[in-house]
Amino acid sequence: MTDISLPIPLTGTSPAEHVFPTLTQQQIERLASHGRVRQVRDGEVLIEAGDEIVPFFVVRAGQLEMIQPSGAQEKIVARHGPGQFTGEINLLSGRRALIRARVTKAGEVIELKREALLSVVQTDSELSEILMRAFILRRAELITQHVGDVVLVGSNHSAGTLRIKEFLTRNGYPYTYVDLDRGSDNQGFDAADVPIVICRGVTLKNPSNQEIADCIGFNAAIDPVHVRDLVIVGAGPSGLAAAVYAASEGLDVLVLESNSPGGQAASSSKIENYLGFPTGISGRELAAAAYSQAEKFGAQVMIGRDAKHLACDRKPFKIEIDNGPAIPARSVILATGAEYRKLSVDNLAQFEGVGIYYGATFVESQMCSGEEVVVVGGGNAAGQAALFLAQTARHVIMFIRSKGLAESMSQYLIRRIEENPAIDLRTGTEIVGLEGTDHLEHVRIRNLRTGKITTDDIKHVFVMTGAVPSTSWLESCVALDANGFIKTGPDLTQEDLAAAHWPLVRPPHLLETSLPGVFAVGDVRSGSVKRVASAVGEGSIAVAFVHQVLHE
Repeated sequence: MTDISLPIPLTGTSPAEHVFPTLTQQQIERLASHGRVRQVRDGEVLIEAGDEIVPFFVVRAGQLEMIQPSGAQEKIVARHGPGQFTGEINLLSGRRALIRARVTKAGEVIELKREALLSVVQTDSELSEILMRAFILRRAELITQHVGDVVLVGSNHSAGTLRIKEFLTRNGYPYTYVDLDRGSDNQGFDAADVPIVICRGVTLKNPSNQEIADCIGFNAAIDPVHVRDLVIVGAGPSGLAAAVYAASEGLDVLVLESNSPGGQAASSSKIENYLGFPTGISGRELAAAAYSQAEKFGAQVMIGRDAKHLACDRKPFKIEIDNGPAIPARSVILATGAEYRKLSVDNLAQFEGVGIYYGATFVESQMCSGEEVVVVGGGNAAGQAALFLAQTARHVIMFIRSKGLAESMSQYLIRRIEENPAIDLRTGTEIVGLEGTDHLEHVRIRNLRTGKITTDDIKHVFVMTGAVPSTSWLESCVALDANGFIKTGPDLTQEDLAAAHWPLVRPPHLLETSLPGVFAVGDVRSGSVKRVASAVGEGSIAVAFVHQVLHE
């Protein structure tokens, strides 16, 4: 085979001693107590790309190369000498290996199984900090350098392309992108077939997120029929917080996520009023950190699976999912969140992903650099989006139906918007029509004060208005308020409990629904504050009551 690359160059944000640390002799011996010592010979392959069972290796003597295979060629990703170790964040989730580990100098290694590695990061705080930091930074480097086993072939004129980009990016999965809008990158692909995903040698045409998750092997290590202490539906801030606290306290936890971790918060370009982050943090970074934290403590996360029905007439409860067996659970936390309200425009679906967007992240900002964009909405998410897009867009216009932002947005965001010359606020304004062919080209706008309708040349609209709870799949299992949000604790009336045939002498716990053992947290809960901090708080509080229910 031919070596076509030197090891991955660091980006400058990740010091080499953090990405590829060298352990002390004492630290090595502590790891040795959890595994076995074995001799390795020159040329021996310890891990093959695509392996489902991936051990963790510490080099005591000799050298290993980490390699990305590509047909008859190889790309050297890193070299590990004495005191260094293999692995990245996939080791925690039990997912397939992305790269090959081969011995280039005979010697001796310590081999740990994944279960033993999890025990180390959960019980040894010093090693946990070193290993977790290295694993997270290594995954970031793999993403930066597009070192992976997925190729996405797409176009900005394809709504599916944006969906898949977001799915892979928000799940922290490295991929290579082939842009058919650039003639030089057209490698014989037919534009009519896009988006195309080439995954582990399999070609998928316009695949669903679930098909991509299955091809990558996101859920290969998860036993779906094992009865868990707790199943959490939704991996937004509240669901991830519940997963971290429950798993760290010894509960057997599974999280079901239909798309990617972070929920609505992951689409926020920057959150500046979350405690402990004075310079702010993006929603995606916060979600990724929480996701890794949950996996560190042993929580499993099933990606790309929609909850379709809750079988609430029996115990353990069963959550029916699409294309899979029902998931049994002794207790359930509903953290399915809410979705932005859609524009009341007949042809909206035609432009979703090709001019109409529901999140303002780096992926979307690349598509509208130097152009005029519209942000619809007056809440914090809309304000954050406008400020973020103003960094790259030529001009940002905010449309709100009300007379101003004061009732719905934090003051610090209002001041920044007012002081930003690239952002204009239009009050009493709504979108009533969309025009275009394969991409949005024009927007019809109504002035609510005068009734006058005008048409502007706008190709990019970010919709962040209101919230619709994701509760349709629950049917009659739990009591809902008039807007479809889940009622919990003190908000449940005697009539609600009587209608639900509440069977216990005690009243519902603080975040418990009308169904004993089922809780609701975050934006899906009636009366929630709709802030990341409160969602995290609710997720952690609910776990305390889960313990009580499990002991009843």
